[in-house]
Order: sequence, then C-alpha cells, then structure tokens
Amino acid sequence: MKRFRAFIIKEFRHLFRDWRTAIVLFTIPLIQLMLFGYVITTEIKNARIAILDFSNDEITHQITNKLLASGYFILDAGLKSIDEVEPAFQKGKIKEVIVFEPDFGQKLIKTNKASIQILTDASDPNMASLLDTYTRSIIVSFQNELNKNQPQGKHIITEFRMFYNEGLRSAYMFVPGTMAMILMLISALMTSVSIAREKEMGTMEILLVSPLKPSQIILGKLIPYMALAFADMLVILLIGHVVFGVPVRGNLLLLIGTGTLFILLALSLGVLISTIARTQQVAMIISLIGLMLPTILLSGFIFPIENMPEILQWFSVIMPPRWFLSAIKDIMLKGAGISYVWDNLLIMAFMMLFFILLSIKKFKTRLE
Repeated sequence: MKRFRAFIIKEFRHLFRDWRTAIVLFTIPLIQLMLFGYVITTEIKNARIAILDFSNDEITHQITNKLLASGYFILDAGLKSIDEVEPAFQKGKIKEVIVFEPDFGQKLIKTNKASIQILTDASDPNMASLLDTYTRSIIVSFQNELNKNQPQGKHIITEFRMFYNEGLRSAYMFVPGTMAMILMLISALMTSVSIAREKEMGTMEILLVSPLKPSQIILGKLIPYMALAFADMLVILLIGHVVFGVPVRGNLLLLIGTGTLFILLALSLGVLISTIARTQQVAMIISLIGLMLPTILLSGFIFPIENMPEILQWFSVIMPPRWFLSAIKDIMLKGAGISYVWDNLLIMAFMMLFFILLSIKKFKTRLE
C-alpha cells in the first residue's frame, strides 16, 4: 500500500512538473469557460440600425428615442428613400431598418392605426429573429404607454420583412461557416502538423541537405494541401447550393478568389505554427486551441460579434475567419461586389503577407 501511495504521489509530482500538462489542465478550461460564458448569449447589444422616417413627426421621434434609449440599438444612419435600404445592408454594418409610413402621427391620432415596417438582414437568421423580437416588444411598450387613460386605444401595426433569407433557413449561416472551418482545418492545422512531423521524425535534416532550397521545401509541402482545400471549397459551394439551396447571388469568380485568398492565408498561418512547434502534438494543440475554437466563437459564425464584450470584439479583429466569413456571406447572400468587400480582402492579404514574412524570419535552414 505504501508503494502504491508513493507511486501516486510521484505521478502527481510528475504531472505538475510538466508545464505543458499544467496548461492543458488548468489554463485551457479557464479560457474556454470565460469565452463561452461571454460569447454565448441570446441578448442583443449595440445592434446598428437605420431609420427611414417618411413622417418625421413627434410620435416617430418618440418611438425612435425609445428604441435607442433601450441600450439594444445604435443609430448608424438616417435614410431618405427605400432605395437606400439594400445598399445599407450590403455594407454589412446595419442589421435592421425601421420604416415609418408617411403621416404616421396623424394617422395614429385620427384613425387610431399606423404602420411601422421592420426590415432585417437575415443572412444571420438568429440575429434577425432576435432583432424583430426586441423591436416589437419596445414598440408594444410604447403603445401601452400611449394608451394609458385613452378612451380609444391606439394600435401600431408592425410589418416584418427579411432580406436575403426570407425563410430564415439556418443553412444560409452554417454553409459559409463550415467552409471557413474546413479550410482552416485542412490548410492551417494539417500543414503545421505535416512540417512538424518532419522535424520530429528527423527527416527534415534529409530535406535540408538536399539540393532543394528552403522555399522549395515549404512550397512543396503547401501545394498538396492548397489543392485539397481548393477542391473542398468547390465541393462545399456545390453541395450548399444544390442540396441546401444556399444562393450564390454575387460574382462566382470573386467568391472563388476570396476563398483562394483565405486558403493562402491559412496556409501561411500553418507554416508559421510549424516554425514555432517542435512536435506534432504541440502543433496540433496550438492549431486546435488557437484557431479552431476562435473560428467557431469569435468569427461571427454562430454568435454575433456585436453582442460580445468589447475586449473580445477587439480580439476578433485578428482572427482571419472573421474577415473571410464577412466577405463570402456578402458575396453569396447579398450579391455584393468587390466595392463592398475590398476592405475584407485587403485585411486578409496583409495578414497573409505578415505571416509569410514572419515565417521566413523564423525558419531555420539547420536544425539545432
């Protein structure tokens, strides 16, 4: 029994002596708890909206002020015509447009009825449903306050219209998000593990003493994964369109070009990870924890970035999938052209260049 107890104590000491194991056991669960606790929420925060007020009277101003005072919405723009609604949605910042009909206040006073139209960007169906629910509840609250001590009740009619996804189909959200995850998995994770495997097995020495240049070695490692990721991208687009009915409203070449840029970005990130990691295990841990989890939580794939704490919103800025998802959803679902997604493409290009330069700096032509 003493020997068994001594053996257990020895194992505990060995466990805490290894800093990698200690990180896995304590740090990672804490980070995951904090991320999930702050990211997973059904509350609306700081949703950007626009107001199209054809009436521009005192009552419409009161309703607008009540919406903004709730803390759920931020007024991003005041529109002047219905033709400005879709371009506002295509820019990607505005999630909802409130439209007051002409002579709203007069109709409410004289006929006890007036209409408000709620237009939402349903490329994210969960967000669109929440926005509609919150907006309706605030309007109903205003209506109840207005009807206090009124012999005849005023009735505000709300009409709801979804843009880009009228059926609120979840496939419109999950197909682009799945594409980002798969491309990141194949391009970054598999590349980093492949190069780390060469180091771990000692075959990197053979490659380094061969006539091939370091750049040729890296390129030779990347091309198979690039071809595989590109083929997977085309398959996902085809299945998403044919099986799940996800539209491709924008330019197909622009969509494929955006996907190719993201593949190159993920490959460069995989190479960078491989220059840091000495073993396959370390490369896999870095890739899974540093890439896959943030791709799911901080890219806007499932949970709206606007609802996150400000520190997580800033952290999401450095996540490549955020810019890729924003671009392909705008191209596929909204039919946006390059004039609307150029900033996302430019950010991805700069990230790719930064990772490549950093990888070249860290890559060593001899093993230590």
